Amino acid sequence: MNADLVALAEACGVATWYEDWHRERKDVAPESVVAVLGLLGVDATSPAAIASALAQRGQHEQPGTVVVREGSGRRLPRPGTITLEDGSSLEVDAVPDDLPLGYHTLRVDGRDSTLIVVPESLPEAPPSWGWMLQLYALHSDQSWGMGDLGDLKAFLPAAGSPGLILLNPLHAVTPTLPVAASPYSPSSRRFANPLYLRISDTPEYRRADPALREQVDALRPELGELIDYSAVWQAKRAALELLWPLAGDVDLASDPGLADFARFCALAERFGPNWTEWPEDYRRPDSAAVRAYENDRVAFHAWLQRLLTEQLAAANAAAKEAGMPVGIVHDLAVGIDPNGADGWLLQDVLAAGVHTGAPPDAFNQLGQDWGLAAWRPDQLIETGYAAYRDMLRRIFQRAGGLRVDHVAGLWRLWWVPPGMGPADGTYVHYDPEAMLGILALEAARAGAVVVGEDLGTVEKVVTETLERMNMLGSAVLWFTRSWDAEGQPFIAADDYPRNALASISTHDLPTAAGFLTGEQVRVRARLDQLAGTVEEETASADKDRAALLALLRKNGLITDDSSTDDIILAMHEFLARTPCRFVTASLYDVLGETDQPNLPGTTDQYPNWRLPLRAGLAEISSDPRIASTAAVLSNRKETR
Repeated sequence: MNADLVALAEACGVATWYEDWHRERKDVAPESVVAVLGLLGVDATSPAAIASALAQRGQHEQPGTVVVREGSGRRLPRPGTITLEDGSSLEVDAVPDDLPLGYHTLRVDGRDSTLIVVPESLPEAPPSWGWMLQLYALHSDQSWGMGDLGDLKAFLPAAGSPGLILLNPLHAVTPTLPVAASPYSPSSRRFANPLYLRISDTPEYRRADPALREQVDALRPELGELIDYSAVWQAKRAALELLWPLAGDVDLASDPGLADFARFCALAERFGPNWTEWPEDYRRPDSAAVRAYENDRVAFHAWLQRLLTEQLAAANAAAKEAGMPVGIVHDLAVGIDPNGADGWLLQDVLAAGVHTGAPPDAFNQLGQDWGLAAWRPDQLIETGYAAYRDMLRRIFQRAGGLRVDHVAGLWRLWWVPPGMGPADGTYVHYDPEAMLGILALEAARAGAVVVGEDLGTVEKVVTETLERMNMLGSAVLWFTRSWDAEGQPFIAADDYPRNALASISTHDLPTAAGFLTGEQVRVRARLDQLAGTVEEETASADKDRAALLALLRKNGLITDDSSTDDIILAMHEFLARTPCRFVTASLYDVLGETDQPNLPGTTDQYPNWRLPLRAGLAEISSDPRIASTAAVLSNRKETR
């Protein structure tokens, strides 16, 4: 690759090579680098253009954002003025080391920059145990075809006094049909999904007369073998429209961001879910046509978010009343559907047309295209990370903690340029001081914990930084092994990392019962998803299972006569012996479900995100396996 192109790419944070899954150097094709640079507004299509871009990069313009850690200062090229969040100001020759945490303004030579003072670290998370819930899968006689926030509240009394509940993402969907099933491809990460509303818990339902309640109740869909999100939304939308006349006034002026989101929802109902196909006059949120667009549906969708805020607050209050030291932990998807609400509203800070994904690896030899939009790092810097911090602030208003999916994406993301395959992408780097620092700042202000999903091939700096900042990593039983040792044995409980959330599995991996019975091999074989032959994969699964059972026997947790339920309980007891700050259990594991919630690499071949738990909430609440698991995990309080 041309040396000047390499220099330009490095200056813009675009990788020209990376280590593949073999830990071997893999060079990126020049055309991929040129395409990604173009998405960042940098012309690299000719030697002259590259030289011009390099010269412009060397002008050392004052950056749009300056980030410093609390207690640290920074030299300035020239004297300037700092205006603090409280409105006070001071003349400075350097950024002082005693500035308060927050978002301030630095003015040098007539140019303003956002000056962000971030925490060195978060307070240590309190040692806790808890449940991981795919909330849509929980269901009761009161829910409408899927689990909802009412089911979450109802689960707490039977949960055995946990310290936290970790949910799947509750991000907003575009309110049109069909409704996408995946919670990890949301329309907006800043707002919540109205499918999780409990209709009977709304103030409007409670105020309704008996005849109206009867009309609403008649709309309730039954739970099928699979969750039908479109049917659920049709039923809940019809019910909410019946209740809408009782809602009263809706304040659109106090939260412009909410008003903009509600306006998108109303426009999507009129023009369709993909804003790039709307009439030209409506494709920008700041256009005259959009600003003039006001009707009853805008207020309706803002009202739905008001109801969600109330029900999420009620769930958090119930968690607090139950004595949970952490409370409800939400899950942050790594990206958004580029055709959805945030793709429209935040288009100026997103890379147009790019998809995030992953490079080729042993299981996905062509690479992965997740179809998700990506932040433009240069525009985040120029805008003071306003959109990023707004997203985090809104989530932390309704959460006691946040799990960050693919937390390595705060350092770098794999970009797939338009028209190219996933293997033809490259990594684009972000400023981790800003991305992690702002995350810590918003978490600190909310008194919340942060958990990073750092599984798989992750750079060492990711785990080390999480450790330094008291953000927890992830320790999954299936993966916590001595990978460099002969036979790749499972490690001892005492050797688990302290700074982690421990679990048996995740939503993307085999359940406990699935692992013990080899279900992950059977289902992948049926769907032609195996990396090797059936015989090879079966032998590998048998070897892993035997190694784990040997570990549990060595620790005195099972015998040769132990049942499947005994072994699953022993897995939880093993995790309870680890020093991990958080230990969690999944209902899929405890209840012996063999089907995992999501099977990566599939779309319609497998019912991803649509599998309800086989048992209802009443049955779950009285299941002795719930109480036994809770007892095992809660006893760790006495020893840790």
